[in-house]
Amino acid sequence: MGGTYSQPRPIDTRWFDDFERTLPSLDGKVVAITGCTTGTGFVCARTCARKGAHVVMLNRRSERAVAAQAQIERDVPNATLTAIECDLTSVESVRAAAKAIQEKFGETGLDVLCNNAGVMALRDQATKDGYDVQMQTNHLSHFVLSKELFGCLETAAAQRGEARIVYHSSLARKGADLDAKYFGKNGGRLGGDSASMLFGGARWARYHQTKLANAVMAAALAEKLAAAGSKVKAVCAAPGIASTNLQVTTAADNGMAETFIMRWAQSAEDGTMPLLTCVAGTEVANGEFYEPTGIGMKGLPAKKELEASCTSAKNKQTLWGATVAEMGEWAF
Repeated sequence: MGGTYSQPRPIDTRWFDDFERTLPSLDGKVVAITGCTTGTGFVCARTCARKGAHVVMLNRRSERAVAAQAQIERDVPNATLTAIECDLTSVESVRAAAKAIQEKFGETGLDVLCNNAGVMALRDQATKDGYDVQMQTNHLSHFVLSKELFGCLETAAAQRGEARIVYHSSLARKGADLDAKYFGKNGGRLGGDSASMLFGGARWARYHQTKLANAVMAAALAEKLAAAGSKVKAVCAAPGIASTNLQVTTAADNGMAETFIMRWAQSAEDGTMPLLTCVAGTEVANGEFYEPTGIGMKGLPAKKELEASCTSAKNKQTLWGATVAEMGEWAF
């Protein structure tokens, strides 16, 4: 095990160009995206810019973030971009980012909050807030961001008929129930750093909990939004197997080596199609889930039913109770 997977596997894009042409104009809309320096987040940001949206890029401060913005400005000369620092390992940073968005878009509203950012199979370590680095990055901080920006989303929905909160899960959502211990301030005490070639061990167990949390969050929130009569939609996507820097970061942290499965991956562009469907698709309804057609691994995006583990009352109760206990209530 080790950092042998040093760059995303090069894979030709097969479906994306034709898919992109089917997406509607996003003129007049504001789309905020977390984790958009590379991979699916970058493709999503660039595509939304091409379609005319004002794209808010939410990333940690880094040279890579600056480079991503510059690349989109080169690729889309008429792009309207706003970069706001947002470190998902810090609740303080997330709340500051939400405040900056509220100040800039309070009157016009926020049409889409795309909770894309994620990390995978990292070591058993705590953030400065005390949470597992995977759970805080992938779920807890996105809960805070969504909760804090709900007013902006409601403003957009009132003015333009709808708004969306998009969650990005993965194939790792499948399987066991949620365990509340992963949501608390137990970072560094959640099983250690074991990993295996077949995605086993404590690192992957923690990742599984976060990706299940993303799907359960979408299902639970969709239910609450419907009950409140909100025009904001909660929807969920999964990319299948896409070749991005997600695997590179994991390998660098000794969470995986290059494995046979990446030989069957699709490009980052093709892997972004379900996410973009949730962000911009014209027929997307509250509570829906989109994933590649090919048994969840690759292909054009299709609406699918989430597994029982993602929609069960037990897991919804575990997720909502454990999350609000740490991050505060969400008033609808």
